Amino acid sequence: MRLNHLPGVLFILVFLSLLFLRLGILDERKGNQRESLSAANAWSDRENWMNIFQQDQKIGHAHRQFFETPDGYRILESVVMRINMMGMVQDISLRTEGNFDYDFLLSSFYFELQSNLFGFTARGIRKDKTLTLFTGKGGSEQRFDYPFEKETYLSLGMLDLVYRNLKMGESRTIDIFDPATAAKRPVRIEMVGEETIPIMGRQEKSRKILIQLMSLSQYVWIDEDGTVLKEEGPLGIRLVRVSKDDALGRIAGLQSRDLVEVASIPSNRVLGSPGELSLLRVRLDGIEGGEVLLQGGRQSLKDGVLTVRKETISGHSSMRKEAGPEEKGYLLPSPLIQSDHAEIRAKAMEIVSANDSPFEKAKKLVAWVTKSIEKRPVLSVPDALETLRARMGDCNEHAVLLAALARASGIPAQVEAGLVYQEGRFYYHAWNLLFLGTWVTADAVMGQMPADVSHIRFVRSTENQIDLVGLIGKVRLEVLEASP
Repeated sequence: MRLNHLPGVLFILVFLSLLFLRLGILDERKGNQRESLSAANAWSDRENWMNIFQQDQKIGHAHRQFFETPDGYRILESVVMRINMMGMVQDISLRTEGNFDYDFLLSSFYFELQSNLFGFTARGIRKDKTLTLFTGKGGSEQRFDYPFEKETYLSLGMLDLVYRNLKMGESRTIDIFDPATAAKRPVRIEMVGEETIPIMGRQEKSRKILIQLMSLSQYVWIDEDGTVLKEEGPLGIRLVRVSKDDALGRIAGLQSRDLVEVASIPSNRVLGSPGELSLLRVRLDGIEGGEVLLQGGRQSLKDGVLTVRKETISGHSSMRKEAGPEEKGYLLPSPLIQSDHAEIRAKAMEIVSANDSPFEKAKKLVAWVTKSIEKRPVLSVPDALETLRARMGDCNEHAVLLAALARASGIPAQVEAGLVYQEGRFYYHAWNLLFLGTWVTADAVMGQMPADVSHIRFVRSTENQIDLVGLIGKVRLEVLEASP
């Protein structure tokens, strides 16, 4: 059986990163643009329709609106896409709304993602130096407060200001805040040059801008009025400005390339039974400059060669070390791992017994998630509570749910992501790390604890999975040794 892997959520992360770069929440790292922001005549109401392509196949459209309100400015974006993943075609829609004052300080935002199987919502309100974030819907909504020490701006406005003020070859770095993970990351914007490009049958003059978010690179072409004409990003994603009628036209279905296969990496050797291996040694290329976590735990890296050694665990492994402050930090809930929610806690209490050792609890939790969650590719933001209710999902849904149940049972838990071997190729995948006196890998999709050595970790924690995006299409892997 073909396992469900990570490219679905990676595609969403790619597109969300493009959204956040245009519509998200940015604050200046250097300089002050308040005098430019106060110039009202620099801004005008806008509307833009764009087709979304994966390679040469149209997979959706985007509709953007920017206009003035009595209190400042508002930006709206609606997106519709049809994605082919593991032969299953899924429709997905995204809606984003941001409200800002006349100095472009964030007042509030709303984000909604809906696919065939799952939905996700997040909204936020800024008051003084605090951002209050709500995730979930209705009675399931959870609240998180985050400090804001810097002023928060609209990214489209910031991009507009930056490109107007940058000369050719110049660059500027700003910070982006992702409300789903409450993490700030640096974004570098560089004015690359001027180009004339074909748009809607005309040759349009444009400025070409390079935007770098960690290892993710995106090119944007903007005309003299600040309107986005074209965008290009990873996974073969392109957005091109078109008419409304063209944008609302036919979307490709199965003709588009399968995301899982696009992102996978061929193996030079067949690994007959990865679960029986105790050691895997591979040479990795193409990860230079990436934000990856190859060293540590059961992995060691030397001279470009990565060694993965399978952990040895038993029912007595929980006696090795008591959880300290660092480990106990992974008992806390997060926006997507709602370990303190009543439904999560009730299910954890149903699965495990108070008298179980951490090792016994972990075995029961892994087995329950493996058996109870239907393995289906999902295009959504992974959410433990929604996964528990829907009882289906791919590797990410399995991982966040196992993390939430483990934390609710008193077991510190994290999410890891990277590659896993199957049928002659390595696929992007997510699994867990559980603290049982020592950190132990677990894969609820495969029903493994520890996970087999073909699990190659690149990142740890759900918010860092975007670091994988810039690696897709670049990583090369050669298996040097696979020992039982």
